[in-house]
Amino acid sequence: MLDIILANIPQREPFLFIEKIVDRSENSITTSKKLTGQEDFFRGHFPGAPVFPGVLMCEAVFQTGALLMALKGQSANDNKKALVTRIQGAKFKNMAKPGDELHITVDFIEMLANAAFMKGKITANGKNIMSIEFAATIVDNQDV
Repeated sequence: MLDIILANIPQREPFLFIEKIVDRSENSITTSKKLTGQEDFFRGHFPGAPVFPGVLMCEAVFQTGALLMALKGQSANDNKKALVTRIQGAKFKNMAKPGDELHITVDFIEMLANAAFMKGKITANGKNIMSIEFAATIVDNQDV
Protein backbone atom coordinates (compact mmCIF):
# COMPACT_ATOMS: atom_id res chain seq x y z
CA MET A 1 0.00 0.00 0.00
CA LEU A 2 2.87 2.40 0.62
CA ASP A 3 3.71 2.25 -3.08
CA ILE A 4 0.24 3.62 -3.94
CA ILE A 5 0.75 6.47 -1.47
CA LEU A 6 4.22 7.30 -2.81
CA ALA A 7 2.98 7.22 -6.39
CA ASN A 8 0.24 9.74 -5.63
CA ILE A 9 1.58 12.35 -3.21
CA PRO A 10 4.93 14.17 -3.27
CA GLN A 11 5.83 13.93 0.45
CA ARG A 12 8.64 11.60 1.50
CA GLU A 13 10.34 10.60 4.74
CA PRO A 14 10.91 12.19 7.13
CA PHE A 15 7.84 14.30 6.24
CA LEU A 16 5.47 11.48 5.29
CA PHE A 17 2.78 10.97 7.95
CA ILE A 18 0.65 8.23 6.38
CA GLU A 19 1.71 4.61 5.90
CA LYS A 20 -1.20 2.63 4.53
CA ILE A 21 -4.69 2.89 3.13
CA VAL A 22 -7.20 1.30 5.50
CA ASP A 23 -10.43 2.02 3.60
CA ARG A 24 -11.53 3.99 0.57
CA SER A 25 -14.71 4.93 -1.23
CA GLU A 26 -15.29 7.46 -3.98
CA ASN A 27 -15.52 10.41 -1.59
CA SER A 28 -13.77 9.19 1.55
CA ILE A 29 -10.48 7.63 2.54
CA THR A 30 -8.96 6.36 5.78
CA THR A 31 -5.21 5.98 6.14
CA SER A 32 -3.12 5.03 9.15
CA LYS A 33 0.18 5.86 10.80
CA LYS A 34 1.76 3.94 13.68
CA LEU A 35 3.68 6.20 16.04
CA THR A 36 6.70 4.16 17.09
CA GLY A 37 8.24 6.71 19.45
CA GLN A 38 11.43 6.69 17.35
CA GLU A 39 10.31 9.65 15.24
CA ASP A 40 12.73 12.55 15.60
CA PHE A 41 10.10 15.12 16.60
CA PHE A 42 9.37 13.19 19.81
CA ARG A 43 12.88 14.04 21.09
CA GLY A 44 11.87 17.67 21.54
CA HIS A 45 8.06 17.49 21.85
CA PHE A 46 8.21 16.88 24.82
CA PRO A 47 11.23 15.15 26.42
CA GLY A 48 10.05 12.62 28.98
CA ALA A 49 6.38 12.97 27.96
CA PRO A 50 6.29 12.81 24.13
CA VAL A 51 3.21 14.04 22.27
CA PHE A 52 2.59 14.02 18.50
CA PRO A 53 2.55 17.73 17.50
CA GLY A 54 -0.84 19.12 16.47
CA VAL A 55 0.59 20.77 13.37
CA LEU A 56 1.84 17.34 12.21
CA MET A 57 -1.61 15.87 12.86
CA CYS A 58 -2.95 18.51 10.49
CA GLU A 59 -0.29 17.55 7.95
CA ALA A 60 -1.31 13.87 8.19
CA VAL A 61 -4.90 14.90 7.40
CA PHE A 62 -3.73 17.09 4.50
CA GLN A 63 -1.61 14.27 3.06
CA THR A 64 -4.59 11.94 3.30
CA GLY A 65 -6.72 14.55 1.52
CA ALA A 66 -4.11 14.93 -1.23
CA LEU A 67 -4.11 11.15 -1.65
CA LEU A 68 -7.92 11.12 -1.92
CA MET A 69 -7.84 13.87 -4.54
CA ALA A 70 -5.14 12.07 -6.51
CA LEU A 71 -7.07 8.79 -6.45
CA LYS A 72 -10.17 10.69 -7.62
CA GLY A 73 -8.07 11.93 -10.56
CA GLN A 74 -8.11 15.55 -9.38
CA SER A 75 -4.39 16.16 -8.76
CA ALA A 76 -0.94 14.75 -8.06
CA ASN A 77 0.36 13.92 -11.47
CA ASP A 78 3.35 15.13 -13.43
CA ASN A 79 1.64 18.46 -14.06
CA LYS A 80 -0.50 19.22 -10.97
CA LYS A 81 -0.54 19.08 -7.18
CA ALA A 82 -2.88 20.07 -4.37
CA LEU A 83 -1.85 22.84 -1.97
CA VAL A 84 -3.74 23.63 1.24
CA THR A 85 -5.31 27.08 0.98
CA ARG A 86 -7.72 27.16 3.93
CA ILE A 87 -7.81 25.64 7.39
CA GLN A 88 -10.72 26.14 9.75
CA GLY A 89 -12.33 24.63 12.78
CA ALA A 90 -9.31 22.67 14.00
CA LYS A 91 -10.18 20.97 17.29
CA PHE A 92 -7.73 18.93 19.33
CA LYS A 93 -9.57 16.70 21.80
CA ASN A 94 -6.95 14.17 22.92
CA MET A 95 -3.22 13.60 22.61
CA ALA A 96 -1.51 11.12 20.32
CA LYS A 97 1.52 9.42 21.86
CA PRO A 98 4.15 6.83 20.96
CA GLY A 99 2.53 3.45 20.46
CA ASP A 100 -0.72 4.88 19.09
CA GLU A 101 -1.95 3.85 15.66
CA LEU A 102 -3.62 6.86 14.11
CA HIS A 103 -6.57 6.41 11.77
CA ILE A 104 -6.86 9.45 9.52
CA THR A 105 -10.17 9.90 7.69
CA VAL A 106 -10.88 12.53 5.07
CA ASP A 107 -14.26 13.14 3.45
CA PHE A 108 -14.59 15.05 0.19
CA ILE A 109 -17.30 17.71 0.46
CA GLU A 110 -17.30 19.50 -2.89
CA MET A 111 -15.20 20.81 -5.76
CA LEU A 112 -15.62 24.45 -6.79
CA ALA A 113 -13.52 25.40 -9.82
CA ASN A 114 -10.03 24.19 -8.83
CA ALA A 115 -10.66 24.14 -5.06
CA ALA A 116 -11.50 20.95 -3.17
CA PHE A 117 -13.30 21.30 0.17
CA MET A 118 -12.76 18.48 2.66
CA LYS A 119 -13.09 17.59 6.32
CA GLY A 120 -10.83 15.28 8.25
CA LYS A 121 -10.40 13.62 11.59
CA ILE A 122 -7.92 11.46 13.45
CA THR A 123 -8.86 8.73 15.89
CA ALA A 124 -6.72 6.41 18.00
CA ASN A 125 -7.62 3.82 20.61
CA GLY A 126 -11.33 4.51 20.07
CA LYS A 127 -10.92 8.22 20.89
CA ASN A 128 -11.33 11.29 18.73
CA ILE A 129 -7.95 12.97 18.62
CA MET A 130 -8.64 15.91 16.32
CA SER A 131 -10.88 17.23 13.56
CA ILE A 132 -10.45 19.92 10.90
CA GLU A 133 -12.05 21.39 7.79
CA PHE A 134 -9.80 22.48 4.95
CA ALA A 135 -9.57 23.38 1.30
CA ALA A 136 -6.89 22.55 -1.23
CA THR A 137 -6.38 24.23 -4.57
CA ILE A 138 -5.18 22.26 -7.56
CA VAL A 139 -2.24 24.12 -9.13
CA ASP A 140 0.14 23.48 -11.99
CA ASN A 141 3.56 22.31 -10.83
CA GLN A 142 5.29 25.17 -12.63
CA ASP A 143 3.27 27.64 -10.49
CA VAL A 144 4.65 26.23 -7.23
